[in-house]
Amino acid sequence: MEFQEMLKCDEKFLWNLLSLTQEGNFKAGRFALISADELIVAHTNESEYKAFIANKKNEALQSRMIVMPIPYNLKVSEEEKIYAKLISQSDMKHIHIAPHALRAAAIFSILTRLKETKKQGMDLVKKMRMYDGEEIEGYKEADLKEMQSEYLEEGMSGVDPRYVINRISSALIKQDFECINALDVLRAIKDGLDQHASITKDERERYLNFIAVARKEYDELAKKEVQKAFVYSFEESAKTLFENYLDNIEAFCNWSKLRDPLTDEEMHPDERLMRSIEEQIGISENAKKAFREEILIRISAYSRKNKKFEYHNHDRLREAIEKKLFTDLKDIVKITTSTKTPDANQLKRMNEVSRRLIEGHGYCPVCANELLKYVGSLLNR
Repeated sequence: MEFQEMLKCDEKFLWNLLSLTQEGNFKAGRFALISADELIVAHTNESEYKAFIANKKNEALQSRMIVMPIPYNLKVSEEEKIYAKLISQSDMKHIHIAPHALRAAAIFSILTRLKETKKQGMDLVKKMRMYDGEEIEGYKEADLKEMQSEYLEEGMSGVDPRYVINRISSALIKQDFECINALDVLRAIKDGLDQHASITKDERERYLNFIAVARKEYDELAKKEVQKAFVYSFEESAKTLFENYLDNIEAFCNWSKLRDPLTDEEMHPDERLMRSIEEQIGISENAKKAFREEILIRISAYSRKNKKFEYHNHDRLREAIEKKLFTDLKDIVKITTSTKTPDANQLKRMNEVSRRLIEGHGYCPVCANELLKYVGSLLNR
C-alpha cells in the first residue's frame, strides 16, 4: 500500500497502523477485525517527520518504521530532465525554451543543495561538475566517492524543482513570451527569492551568489555556442587542426622530422603550434611531453582495436582544439556581433550564424538573435 503524505493524516487513524503492522489486522468502527497483509510505503516531508518523532506519543509507531531519507537530485543533467518533463506536462509546452536555459536553472538549484567540501582545491562548481560525471583535473573517482560520503544529509535541503518551475511560470504570465532564455529564467528565480517565505536573509545572499555563478557558467556556454557557429565547417576545421597536431607530436615523440607537402623539404616539429593548443587546457612546459605521449598511446590502443582515433575521443584534447579555434576567431566574432550598423558582409555572416544556430543547435529566430546580441555585449566588456 502506498500512503502519500502519511503524517498529514489524523493521528487517531495512524493508531490503526499499530495493530496492522504488529498483528496483521485492524479494527474499523463497529466491524470485526479485518485481516490485512500489507507493506506500507509512506511519504512525508522532513519537517513533518521531525515533528512526528519529537512527540513521545508516537514512539510505538516509530519503532515499526524503517526510515529512508530521499534527498533532492544532485546532478545538473538529471535536474534539467526534471524541468523539461514538468514543462512538457504543463500549459507552458507551447513556449520555446532556448538551449541552456534549463541548464542555467539546474546549476543554480544544484548549488543550493551541495555542501562545501573539506577537500583542498575543490570548490562547489568543481564538485557540481564531478557529481554530474565530468572529469576534473587533479581529482579521481576516489575523491568523488569521498565527497559523496562526507555529508550524509547532503541534498536534504536547498531549492526544490517546483520553485524553479513556478518562477518560470510567473515570468511567462507577466510577459507574452514566444521564447524564454537563460537570462529570463535566472531573472525570474532572483525576483522570487524575496517572496520565498522559508528563505532566511543569509540564505538569500547565498542564493544570489549562486545565481551569479549560474549566469557566469551560462556566459561561457553562450560564447562557445556562438563561436562554434562562426566556425565555417567546424568539424572539418577541427579535424584539420587535429591531424596537424598529431603529425607534429608523433615527430616530436619519435625524434624525427616532418616533410613539407609543398616543397618536400624536411622540417622540425612545430613547437609553436603544439604549445598553442596545449596551453588552452593548462598543459605546462614540464607536462607537455607526458601529454603528447599519452595521446600516442591512446592512438595505438584504438589502432589495435581497428578503430580510428578522432579528436572527440579524448575530452581534454577536444577541449584544447575547440578553444584554439575559438581563440583564433574571437576578434571576428567580437566585431560582427557588436556592430550596431553591420555592413553587407557582416550582415551576411550574422544571418549565416543565426541559420546554423537554428538548424543545428535548437534555437528559434528570437533566441538566436538575442544570443548574438548578448555575446556581442560580453565580448565588449
